[in-house]
Amino acid sequence: MPYYRRVGEVPRKRHIRFERPDGGLHSEELMGVDGFSADSALLYHRRPPTAIVKAEAVDESTAAVEVAANRPLLPRHLRTHALPAGGDAVAGRRLLLANDDVRLLIAAPAAGPGGVSELYRNATGDELVYVESGSATLESVYGALEVRAGDYVVIPTSTTHRWVPNGPGAPGGPGVSPGESGLRLLVLEARGHVRPPRRYLSPAGQFLEHSPYCERDLRAPAEPLLVDDGETPVLVRTRDGLTRYTYLHHPFDVVGWDGCLYPWAFNIGDFEPIVGRLHQPPPVHQTFEGPNFVVCSFVPRLFDFHPEAVPVPYNHANVDSDEVLFYVGGDFMSRKGSGIGLGSISLHPAGFIHGPQPGSVEAATGKPGTDEVAVMVDTFRPLGLGPAARETQDPEYAWTWARGLDR
Repeated sequence: MPYYRRVGEVPRKRHIRFERPDGGLHSEELMGVDGFSADSALLYHRRPPTAIVKAEAVDESTAAVEVAANRPLLPRHLRTHALPAGGDAVAGRRLLLANDDVRLLIAAPAAGPGGVSELYRNATGDELVYVESGSATLESVYGALEVRAGDYVVIPTSTTHRWVPNGPGAPGGPGVSPGESGLRLLVLEARGHVRPPRRYLSPAGQFLEHSPYCERDLRAPAEPLLVDDGETPVLVRTRDGLTRYTYLHHPFDVVGWDGCLYPWAFNIGDFEPIVGRLHQPPPVHQTFEGPNFVVCSFVPRLFDFHPEAVPVPYNHANVDSDEVLFYVGGDFMSRKGSGIGLGSISLHPAGFIHGPQPGSVEAATGKPGTDEVAVMVDTFRPLGLGPAARETQDPEYAWTWARGLDR
């Protein structure tokens, strides 16, 4: 995380006595990445965060996580809104696409208590969550963070947290059916850490002047979230599967913390697009980097202003990467006739040449700009198809570039 924060009560120096009101000592917990040689946070618990009284393995359905190769090699269109709402933001996730570096999942939690996730800790890597619609509270050992439609939410590895949907009447929520919370999430489960692009940061971690967003755009927990309950279960994911621990005391007993590692949110509406006289390549839209993948934000922007500029993307081949686009708002002018709409995900794999639909260049001529909003994920290893992808794919998508053309 690019800058230091201090929340709640912490002692004057690290690793010194910090007494509780009853005369006992607070328990330190140091969360640090890269073997404690990079970002870290120091949290102060009322009670030891190590006291477990039970542990049990939790089985996952093989059918729910099985990934099939993209064969024959084809572009894919996934209609994610066809997936029914249900479960919570953790247990209710549906697997779309995956490789050894990242898994892409959709969650649409139910309304009411059934949509509140149990306490959860992902020990395999950071999670990057995009809030497509609705709003929620992310509760964690760091405090509460309110999130809304358009937010990216970064949750560091091994952060104990839970998702609490705010309900269908909350700001940012669409019209939803009874039983739905209105919250829809695209979840990226990384096998490592998710950060702002290094080229936008100084050696000290400050956002540079040419960055399309900066520290003022970020939000993080501002005060502790104190819970005094007794025995509490926490679901933990490792690369070998799931374990549910029961802790002697609730993990949300942190009175204060400081450091540069914590959950934070950034709204896609605060991303400032970079434009030029001629069409700019995808890296200008980059918002995050992860292990062998990048995430980009496409937001409303002026078209290229050279008098002879072609205003829509050129045909291109992903030589080294699979390209995923999640369409979340506006008018997707270059995709008209393809069947793409709100909630669609397109997968254009390495080895496939793709570009705007026939007629898009002519249709864009004379228009001042684009008003589309989309999240792009480029992975540098091939993505396989999860159960939710196979369930929601449009079988006609691959042939849409040939429509209206002479044979």
